Order: sequence, then C-alpha cells, then structure tokens
Amino acid sequence: MVFYSRTSKAFRSFADLKIRQDGTNMSVKYKEFTGLNLPAFEKEMLVKWSENHAFEKSVSLREGARPFVFYEGPPSANGLPGIHHVISRTLKDLVCRYKTMKGFQVKRKGGWDTHGLPIELGVEKELGITKEDIGKKISVEEYNQKCREAVLRYKDKWDDITRKMGYWVDLNDPYITYKNEYIETVWWLLSELYKKGLLYESISIQPYSPAAGTGLSSHELNQPGTYKDVKDTSAVAMFKAVKNERSKFLFDAVDKTQGTRDKVLGGESVKVPPSSQVEKGSGDEVFFLAWTTTPWTLPSNLGLTVGANIDYVLVKTFSPYLHIPVHVVLAKTLLGTYFKPEGENGDFEEYNEKEKIIPWKILTEFKGSQLEECCYDQLFPYEANSLKAIEDITPDARPFRVLVGDFVTTEDGTGIVHTAPAFGADDFRIGKKYGIGILIMVDRQGKFVEGLGEFSNRYVKNYKDEKDYVDVNIDIAVKLKKENRAFKVEKYEHNYPHCWRTDKPILYYPLDAWFIKTTAVKERMVELNKTINWKPKSTGEGRFGNWLENMVDWNLSRSRFWGTPLPIWKTEDGEEEICIGSIAELINEARNADKILGLADSSKLTANSLDLHKPYVDDIILVSKSGKPMKRIPDLIDVWFDSGAMPYAQWHFPFENKQIFALSYPADFIAEGVDQTRGWFYTLHAISCMIQESLEEIMKDVPAWTSKIPPSGGAGAGVAYKTCVSNGLVLDKNGNKMSKRLGNVVDPFKTIETFGADATRWYLVTNASPWDNMKFDLDGIKEVQRKFFGTLYNTYQFFALYANVDGFAFKEEYIPLEQRPEIDRWILSSLNTVVKKINEYMDDYEPTQAGRVIEDFVDEHLSNWYVRLCRRRFWKGEYEKDKICAYQTLYECLETVTRLIAPISPFFSDTVFQNLNELTGRFNAESVHHVDFPVANESMIDVSLEERMQLAQDASSLILSLRKKVNLKVRQPLQKVLLPVLSASMKEQLQKVEDLIKAEVNIKEIEYLNPDNTFISKKIKPSFVALGKKLGPKMKAVAFAVAQFTPEDIARLEKEGQYNLSIDGEPVILQLTEVEISSEDIPGWTVASKGSLTVALDITVTPELETEGNAREFVNRIQKIRKDSGFELTDRVEVKVSAADGLKDSLTKFKAYICAEILADTLEILSELQGGIEIEVNDIPLKVIVLKKG
Repeated sequence: MVFYSRTSKAFRSFADLKIRQDGTNMSVKYKEFTGLNLPAFEKEMLVKWSENHAFEKSVSLREGARPFVFYEGPPSANGLPGIHHVISRTLKDLVCRYKTMKGFQVKRKGGWDTHGLPIELGVEKELGITKEDIGKKISVEEYNQKCREAVLRYKDKWDDITRKMGYWVDLNDPYITYKNEYIETVWWLLSELYKKGLLYESISIQPYSPAAGTGLSSHELNQPGTYKDVKDTSAVAMFKAVKNERSKFLFDAVDKTQGTRDKVLGGESVKVPPSSQVEKGSGDEVFFLAWTTTPWTLPSNLGLTVGANIDYVLVKTFSPYLHIPVHVVLAKTLLGTYFKPEGENGDFEEYNEKEKIIPWKILTEFKGSQLEECCYDQLFPYEANSLKAIEDITPDARPFRVLVGDFVTTEDGTGIVHTAPAFGADDFRIGKKYGIGILIMVDRQGKFVEGLGEFSNRYVKNYKDEKDYVDVNIDIAVKLKKENRAFKVEKYEHNYPHCWRTDKPILYYPLDAWFIKTTAVKERMVELNKTINWKPKSTGEGRFGNWLENMVDWNLSRSRFWGTPLPIWKTEDGEEEICIGSIAELINEARNADKILGLADSSKLTANSLDLHKPYVDDIILVSKSGKPMKRIPDLIDVWFDSGAMPYAQWHFPFENKQIFALSYPADFIAEGVDQTRGWFYTLHAISCMIQESLEEIMKDVPAWTSKIPPSGGAGAGVAYKTCVSNGLVLDKNGNKMSKRLGNVVDPFKTIETFGADATRWYLVTNASPWDNMKFDLDGIKEVQRKFFGTLYNTYQFFALYANVDGFAFKEEYIPLEQRPEIDRWILSSLNTVVKKINEYMDDYEPTQAGRVIEDFVDEHLSNWYVRLCRRRFWKGEYEKDKICAYQTLYECLETVTRLIAPISPFFSDTVFQNLNELTGRFNAESVHHVDFPVANESMIDVSLEERMQLAQDASSLILSLRKKVNLKVRQPLQKVLLPVLSASMKEQLQKVEDLIKAEVNIKEIEYLNPDNTFISKKIKPSFVALGKKLGPKMKAVAFAVAQFTPEDIARLEKEGQYNLSIDGEPVILQLTEVEISSEDIPGWTVASKGSLTVALDITVTPELETEGNAREFVNRIQKIRKDSGFELTDRVEVKVSAADGLKDSLTKFKAYICAEILADTLEILSELQGGIEIEVNDIPLKVIVLKKG
C-alpha cells in the first residue's frame, strides 16, 4: 500500500479560479473519501440501489438478450442463516452478476423450502411433543398450522442478510413449496412417473429414523456426516446346534475325541453317557459362532447364513468366560482372530481358568454347503418371539436353520452371519428365500416390544438423550456371558449411519413404501451426468458419478404429517388405485365419487378453497372403476422430491407459463453446498432424466422450446443443469466444523456489519476455491480489507486528489496508445492481459483465480509500480500532454478495475465507478452492474514490454530485499549492482529498463555478467516437495546427481529451463522449478536470486554516496513537517536550518535538489538557530524552521 503526499505546481497561479483556462469547470470534482469505511459505503449504496431499482434494471435492460438460466436452491427459513450460506450465495451472485455484465439476461427467482423434517422437528421441540403425540395431544390440523407458521419465521432475517450481502435475487414473487400451485406441479410429475411405470409400491428393508419417525431414502443416508465412527458393544454369540441328520457329521467328530456315543433315531438324538463324565461340563455341545455389532437384533434372529464355498472348521476349545469345554464352528481363515497359535493342540486336561493361553484343536474341516439346513436352538426365547408368535406372522415359517447366501465374506466376524430378516436387506432376501419368517422386536420408536422379558420397552439406542440411559447392548452381552452363549464381547469401532436431521442412529425395518424406479433410467442418468460441467470435476466423476453407478430405487414415502401428500388413492382391499395429477382431476374424481357413492363431501370443493395438505386431502373420498370407495394412502413424499421439482413447479408448469418455462429450462448454472450432491443435485438430475419425454410431448408446439439450439431432443437433452458448482464446507480457523457446542460459530450479520459485505465476499472467494473446505478466519477478512481494498482505496484517493487539483474530467481527446510513454503502454498492456485472464477464469467458473489475478494487478502493478513511479507526473509540471496521458491511463485502469471486481465486490466497485462516471459520463449507466464486463483489447497487449517490466520489478524487488537485509535505506544511494544474464535477449530486455531499475532502487550503475561468470558462486539442491511424488525411489539417485552439478551445469539449467539426467540408464528431465538455486555472498557484496534472475549488490557506502544520502533524508524530514503543519499542495516555503558538522556539505552540495523537492524558495544554512523544530538525519540532530510564504 502506498501513501501519496506529494505537492503540485499545477495551476497554482489559478488556485482561486472556478474555471480553468481551457473551459473545464473545476468546481465539479471527484468525491474524496474521509476514510475506508466499507460498511458505510455499502449502506449508502443499498439506498441508491433501492431508490433506482438497480437490480430490476439489471434484468430489464437486457430484455431480448440471450437468457442465462440460474436456479436458486431454496433455503428453509425456519432457521437462521449462517456464514456458509454467505459463501454459497456469494458464488451464485457473482456468477449471475458476471453473466449479466457479459450481455445475458439473468432472471433470478427466489424461493422457500417449507416442508420436511427440519420444520417438523423444530415445531415438535417447541411444543414439547413427539411424533406419537400428534393426533392425540394435538390434532393434525393444529400441528400442520403450527408448521405453516414456523416455515417462514426467520424470513425477515434471511431477507436482511440477502440485502446486506448484496445478493440480488427476486424475492417479490418467490416460489413457496407449500403452496397449492407448487404441490400441483409435484403431483403432475408423480402422475407422469406413475404412467410410465416408474412409481411402485413394495415392502423392503429400508433405513428408518426412530428419532424423526420416518423412513429415509438412500440419498438422505449418504449426506455428508451421516456415517459416523462409533464404538458399540459387539458380540460373538454361540448358537447351540441341534443334533439331527444334517449336523450328525459335527457330532461324530466330537464323539471321536471324547467317546460320547449318540444314536440317531428318527431324526432325533438319544444320548448314551460315556464311561467317565468329562470334567467341567458335558463338553459334547456344538455351537455356531456368529458375530454382530448390533446385539439388540439378536432377539429377532431367525437364521444363520454361511458361504457355500467357504472353508469352515469345528474347533474343540474352552469357553473364554465360563471356561467349560465347547465345540465351535467358524470360518477357517478367521481362526487367528479368536485363537492364539501357541494354543493349538494344547493340553486340555491341565487347562484351568487362570491360564492365559486357551488350548484349541481342529476336529474337522468342511465347506459351508455341508452346514445348510442344520438347526440350532433359539438364542433368546421369549413370549414375543416364540415359535407361535413367528407362525402367527408367517404360518409356514421354518426358523432357526443354517442358510447359504452369496453375501457372506471372511473379511471380519466369523464367516457365519446372524440373520434377522427385519433388520437388513440381505437378511430379508435370504430369509424370504428359505421361508424362515420375520420378527420385528423393535418398534418404530426404537424400543423393544413388550414380551421380551427384562428387555421389554427398552430403547436399543439413546434416542431420548436420557441422562441415566443404560446401554441395552451391554446387558444383552452380560446375559450371553452368564448363559455360556458369548465367545467374545468387546467394544468395536465402526461406521454407523445416522439421521441427517436428528443426528441419531438409524435402524432398518421392513417398510411398505412407494418407490421411484430410478434404476430403470440408470444408464441415461450416468450418460447425461457426463455432459454436465462439474466444478470440481472430481465431484461429478467421483462422489456423484459413483453414486449414480450404485444407485438403488428412490424410497419416496415418508410417514410424517407436514409435507406434500403422495397423490395415490386406493381401495380398502388394495386391488384398485389411482394417481391424481392435478387439482382439476381431483375435484372431478371427487364429484364423480359423490354421484356414485351418494356422498356430498365435494359440493364445496373448489381450486381456491382446497388445501392439498393433511388432514384436508385425506378427507376426500374417490371411487374406483368398479365402484368401490378409495382413500388416499397416508404417506407424504420425500421433501427432496419437492426440491427437485423446482424447475417445473416454480412456474406452475405445465398448467401455465409454458413460454417462460421454455426459456428457463434447463439451468445454465446451479451452486450449493457439497451436502446437496446426493440431495438437490441428485433429485434435479433424476427427475429431469425421467420426465424428458413428457416435456417433449407437452412443449412440441411451443416455439421457444422447439427453436432451442441445440434442440431439446438432441445431445444432452434430459439434464436439469449444465454447470454445477459444489461448495466445500466452512470450518473454523483451526479446521474444526462450526457448531454452537464448540462456540466457534461465526455470526454473518456481525461479520458484515464489522468488516463489510465486500471484504467478506472477497475473502470467501479468494481464500480458497469454492469447492475446497475453507478455514474461516476473521483476521483474513481484516487482511483483505487492509491490503486489497486499502490499496485500491488509496489509489482512487490519489487519483481524485490530483485530478481535482488539475480539473481532469476526461474531456480531452483520447491520446493514442503509441503516443503515450512506455510506462503507460505497459500498465495498459498489463491491464488488458489481466482482463483476458479474468474472462477466461470467470467463463470457467474459477472466481478464486480471477480474484487473485486482480489482487496482484492492483497491488503489484497498478499501485506499487505504476502510480509510485509516475507520482511526479501528477504533482509536477503543467497540465500538458504527459500529465493528461497519466490521468487518462490511471483513470482507465481504475474504471476497468471497478468493472472487473463488480461481480465479487458489488458495493465498493459501484461506489468508485459512480464517483468516476458522474464526472466523466463515459458510460450512460446508473450503476457498474448495468455496463458490460471488460473485454481485452488484444492490440494493446505487448508481451515483450510486460516481460521486461516484470524483469525490472523482480530485479528491484531482489535489490530492495538485499538493502533490507543489510539495513540500508532506499534513500541511501549505492554504487553498483551486478546482473548475470542468461541470453542476449535477456540482456537487451534489462537494458531497456535499466534507468527505471536504477531510479527505483537508488543505484548508480548496472553491470551485466555472462552466465558462466565465476564472480557469483551458486549452490543447487533438489526440491523434495516438487520431485518426491514424481520420482519416487529414484529421488535419492537424482539428489546425488544434482549435488555433483558444476557452475556450468547450473548455468545451463537456468538458461534452458531444464536438464537431462540419466538415472540407472533411464532419462529423467529435471525442470528449473524442481530445484532450489541459491547464491553465496561475497565480501562487500550481497547476493539474491529468484528463478533465473540473480543480483549482486555492492553495499559499500563511500563518503560521496553518504553525502547524497543525507540530502535525501533531509528532504524526507521537511516533507513530513509540511504534511504535519497542514500546508496546501501548492504552498511555497522558506527553510532555515542549523547544520551540524557532517551535514553542511550535503545540504550545500544538493541545495538545488532539496529546494525543488520541498517547494522551497530559500534554504538558509546557519551555524545556530533560535527555536525551530528538532529533527534527526542519520543520527545527527538538527533544528529547522519551515515557514509558509505569503
């Protein structure tokens, strides 16, 4: 950041005039600020935007232009906005602003998501009720009214943050998902899917949230953070085998080892006692070992499943808890999990419970197929899960058998799967195949049912956050141990699914639900996904693409109260059903039912009086084709279907607005958080892929649809969006997820109020790419405010200050580029290069890169180089061509920068733009957001000029760093710098900017050295960060080879940019960027390098150089006194100074230079001075008197 405090002689003889001699009205001036106060600027701009309808005009001014379609993912306004909403909305806003400035018409219809679990759970918490209380303590009608009231509770807060952050979106006519018009379109979509055979009813195992009281879809189960690492009690349970014909081979193996004789009569075993009883138990029992991480499912066990071709063993050993002899069956490859090698074939006779090593012995080995149809005793027999109870549910059930399944693995566990058909998809499928029945011993609240003994009515998970909750799984494990039914019990860490809204564990239940057959269009969804421009690409190919490849049918049903009802009516016997697709159809069917069934319920039913929510829609009775009454099924639909329907439902399509829909489908761009990848992004894509043919039929006579290029039926037809940006998470500065519990939540309102929306937006965009997780730090916003906005502010202030003095209003004829000084041509070339890059980045949805390019230009090029080097042109000399060139160049840069930053920084850009344009009138526009985005003028780009100016900047930066290293101020002249040049062209480029470098770093001469010079000694080493992954095991050999480089090798690498090595007979190309080259200091010199550029600075200060340095320091002190005294820019002064020994010669020798710099008419050097201001120049004290003339 540069502070400009120079004075000017321009028009000092006309200081009191209002009109300059050329007729320019100098009383009309650029607005000068009194300080950088972004929040204040934004408040003023918000008033202007509102008064001038700036947002509305940004749309209307583009009427007739090509539309750029943006879909706003609707937020739920029953909760407060967070900082993560600000980053998402910043991205959406900047893209829409950019596309508007690129000439597109961008309509931005807002909306509100008003259904779903967030609303219902919030209302239940507020009322102090649970789902089970609805219909009892509170009616469904009253409950839904409470939900309706809650959905937009914080709408004022959302509107406020939307306005304050500068997010332009149309909230005057938003779509609202609970409105009948929206629901009607949703019903139409469902009816179309029903007609296509894509909507069906089925009973299957589905995820269910006891805490939320509803089933969940697979995409809800795959939201970020739903799978959590938890430690649960796991158990290897021992299922006692029943001796029969199928299991005889196991018992025979036992007999051979201990002499037990069994006779099998009629399929039943009769035990003949051995000659001597085996100590510590009968020892002839056989157990199947089955592992589970959910012991609460054991009371629902009905089978054990093995793999047909897996090798199993029967092992003789002891129970690890009761230490009695047992025989257990498990997979052979998993023996090491439960038995120590040193215990094999151990001493069974001498074993006692104090022994650490339990003896074990393999008695026989067999395939899993031999175990099929073996029977076992029920593990936990109670009244509720008795054989009678099982047969009451499934009359022909044959439970407690060993089954063979293809899902059994030996990755963990025992190779035998405890099978409870009610709680797992594989279990349900295999159980149905073998007819073992089904048991649901856990109710929908997550509690054991009555009739399970000591476990009755206990929650299987802590769903109620009870303080004294006792884990029922621990009690189950204790019971297993006591009854010799536990072989191993331990805490086991595993990944378990949780409800995305309640954060509580889910369970699996057999649910009678309605599904969308998304698997039927899987190939289309996968192929169309490849046409979408995903940012980042990895999300489309990985997270989203893999999800599509492994999709299952969409569980649409929800057993809740506040939401869109599933529009299906069925007869009581379930034989006939109808799917309603419109309000008109519903009313007609209801009236038809009245006639046939003799009802009068629909007499007052009209489109205006109808509420398509529970309980009202449930009261409507329809009639089947055979004349039977039909009632609506009680299900609501997944709220994500509501969201995915927004492209159609926001326009109440197809019932109206077909022309608007044709121009608004598909979206060119959408953006939301990464959590929407398997939420909104998925449902948008799924619905669009399934509904395309219906759209083609309905829209075939709509010109705006049929004239689309490419045709809607062509390649890519069926996508809902063309580009999708997936935002990463916003974390705290330490990388932790923000939460109220941790106290690290950032208040977006306070942040914007303190730092301003522009600084917040700029930080959010430039700190990290939108799809990367961001570590949010308020200090980062402060830095953006200081460095970027402070620099741009100072640059504008500098321009306004001197332009107001000189009366520059861009009224002069535009000076052609070729007639401007090289420094002007350079900054304009750099500006157009930047414009070109930014257009490319923004077109590629890379705002982070665009923002960083602007930052670099404003700081390094415009402020720190151009303005600083040209400052004398503004405050010295007459108002002639050179000064006008400088003003026109700087104005053009400022004006272009305001347009470049407008999408990211809407407020400050418009503030500066309007300040500039109000005086010059170069644009016929009220706002920067109404003008076109800059386009690069290729004819103004001079690559060679930019290259040599970059060399000048880099060389100056290196020399200044060396000055700082040895504590030599820039005001102290130095004699020489050495610059090794790698080529003739490099030398030629440096020579063209030699004077500039010398002036910038205050040196007298530059000497150029050949690259093979021996004066500057260099060292080289490989960059392990750059080369590590590339070379792998070759890294060590390459490091050794680089260590052997000669000065000639280093010079060659610097010159050519790469070096060919041979490592173990294979070529390795070493790049300049993959090594670190440093230079060693020489006595009297100091050396630094950057890439291929090296400088050696002569740091010897001769008496002559010291004298000049003193004069420059003196000028600096007088300029500060002028400023502190409040002198005007044009004030002339008289200076008296008492010169101590050592400074008199400096002041005398450079008197003319000093007077010119400080605008002094006289400079008296006295031996003594009464009074005055005490100053110090290079540790020498002085007294000065500075008097303003006149």
